[in-house]
Amino acid sequence: MKMERLERTAVEVQLAGLAGWALNDAASAISRTFKFANFVGAFGFMTEAAITAEKLNHHPEWFNVYSRVDVTLNTHDAGGLTELDFKLAKAMDKAAGRRGV
Repeated sequence: MKMERLERTAVEVQLAGLAGWALNDAASAISRTFKFANFVGAFGFMTEAAITAEKLNHHPEWFNVYSRVDVTLNTHDAGGLTELDFKLAKAMDKAAGRRGV
């Protein structure tokens, strides 16, 4: 099922419900940096997020160095942000919260 790209106003409404996420200038992606106590915390977060991403069939662009995980979300097929991006962002926030972030 193809997801429909959200209009900027809908993106801003969704983004208002997320702490720490930033919208890029083109309003086509959101990003956040998660900082954990150590590598094990970061890797545990990535493992949990990967399982959720696979269930949603929606995969993040991310980068990990030791205790930091930089995440960028968008839906390439839709050419911007969709409901899936915000669903995954909320799941990532919960996973990070379980690890004290």
